[in-house]
Amino acid sequence: MQYWLIKSEGECYSIDDLKRDKRTSWTGIRNYQARNFMRDDMRIGDLVLFYHSLGTSENPSGIYGVARVASSAHSDETQFDPKDMHYDPKSRDDAPIWACVDMAFVRKSKIPVSLGDIKRDCELEGMEVRKTGSRLSVQPVSGKHFKHITEMLGK
Repeated sequence: MQYWLIKSEGECYSIDDLKRDKRTSWTGIRNYQARNFMRDDMRIGDLVLFYHSLGTSENPSGIYGVARVASSAHSDETQFDPKDMHYDPKSRDDAPIWACVDMAFVRKSKIPVSLGDIKRDCELEGMEVRKTGSRLSVQPVSGKHFKHITEMLGK
């Protein structure tokens, strides 16, 4: 089992949206390293911290819940749709560039773990999301960090 953190703008697609939908393809990722994590390393059953970026004072940036990888990697259909903001004219059906996995809802926290909480907690030293300028939308998380965060979510 591996652990991950995925980022989404809460106004674009939130943990509440995933709770409603139960499952969704994690499309629109246009960073090669993030794509490679999904394509090469994520496995069905891996657990994922769901992070809302671009927070507000009422809803700060942070971890709002847990999801689960629910499919193997497959082609990201948004790369082929000229009407989609993630369209990539270089992608072809016979040579797709972008991949995604499906995410399934596990649980939403009553109180999120804010980025400030993450940065202040010495137990979370070394987490990628703590690093200044960390913008990677799919990133690995150690088992130790995942356990600590989920304990914080459970409080």
